[in-house]
Amino acid sequence: MKLLDIISSANSNLFRNKTRTFLTILAVFIGSFTIILNSAINSGVNDFIDRQVESAGGDGYLEIMTTEAVDTFSSMMNTSEVQEYKEKSSNGQNSSYITDEQIEKASKIPGVESIDLIYFATPEYVTKKGSDKKYAVTSLNLMPRGNVNLDVTAGRKPDSTSSEPEVALTEAYVKALGYNSDEEAIGETVTFAVPNTIACYTAVKREDCLKFVDAKVVAVQAPGVMATGGMRANLALNDAIYQLSTEGMPEETKRHAFQATAQVEPNKVDEIKEELKKIGLIAMTIDDEVGMIRTFFDAILVVFSIFGAIALIAASIGIINTLFMSVQERTREIGLMKAMGLSNAKIFLSFSCEAILLGFWGSVFGIAVSMAIGLIGNEVAHQTFLADFPTFDLVKFNPLNMLIITLIIMFIAFLAGTLPARRAAKKNPIDALRYE
Repeated sequence: MKLLDIISSANSNLFRNKTRTFLTILAVFIGSFTIILNSAINSGVNDFIDRQVESAGGDGYLEIMTTEAVDTFSSMMNTSEVQEYKEKSSNGQNSSYITDEQIEKASKIPGVESIDLIYFATPEYVTKKGSDKKYAVTSLNLMPRGNVNLDVTAGRKPDSTSSEPEVALTEAYVKALGYNSDEEAIGETVTFAVPNTIACYTAVKREDCLKFVDAKVVAVQAPGVMATGGMRANLALNDAIYQLSTEGMPEETKRHAFQATAQVEPNKVDEIKEELKKIGLIAMTIDDEVGMIRTFFDAILVVFSIFGAIALIAASIGIINTLFMSVQERTREIGLMKAMGLSNAKIFLSFSCEAILLGFWGSVFGIAVSMAIGLIGNEVAHQTFLADFPTFDLVKFNPLNMLIITLIIMFIAFLAGTLPARRAAKKNPIDALRYE
């Protein structure tokens, strides 16, 4: 018998007793469905988090600040709500700057490929032409240099090589500024009010020391675990705001910065962070911000995967039972096949194929049902608890993962069917033919 004939015969033999076969496949299906759906959820969560990490700089990217600057940024990033602007006092505020000596020492740490000081100032408020509404800017972040993607719902990422000021708004600012949709905001111009440090020391009214810069809206950021109210500026907008803020200041003062970024060797991140601590600097990777979220999801999915594995063990017992009963019922048939010259190996292969097919059909049904539930689940999630995260697909199926899981389940089924298949192969043909 050829292999295809053996497989075809094994598939036909399985469905001689449809009820028993169906129940065994159902047991395999439960385990495969649980594991495949868990894998899809894991892929969806990690894909979303990876895009958040990539949009902020990716692997090997460090944000470096002093302790005081970290505390300041933490308070700025604690809210995702857009608040209407309220006038502040005219006195400026000092920040804890990174010194040239610290930068020099940091650049000599093994594994640090490049390090750059980031000069920027936060605007006072943002508004749009024709509107008297002003909204406080909680943070305006510089788009990381290099080939970094930005997760957007509309538009494109700000171009750091462009000489025209560009900004990526958050959805909260899109609504606050009065745009009816994310798409409507693309191409529009918003105006940032920038407090000039020198002028604000002597100004009687806050408005007297504000300067203004226009920026083109090129994107609306997709909400995520890291997008907490901060807009993204390209280099031209960042420089324009900083120049307006520091206009009139001595050149040596303008060079003060309280943030730096570094590109480092990814496998040396921990050592570099420890060395930076020794010189009074705190470094954070993007994974530091999202690591706890990733760990939380991974822990939950591991628990569900364990339940799936337990279900597969139960299914394996069902496969053994099904094939033992099949061997018992087909004893005379096995004797006849041996009498006609069928070898022990082919009889073993025939029953092994039945076990493998039980695993295959259980996996196929598991994939089909999990994909159907996954697609429906994504729609429901986007309309309910993930309504604020339109680019977050909770369930994302990876064909390679599904193929690997299917092969593993088929292998487990094969192992479960080994004992019954061996019993069938070792039967004495004369005794088998006499069996009643």
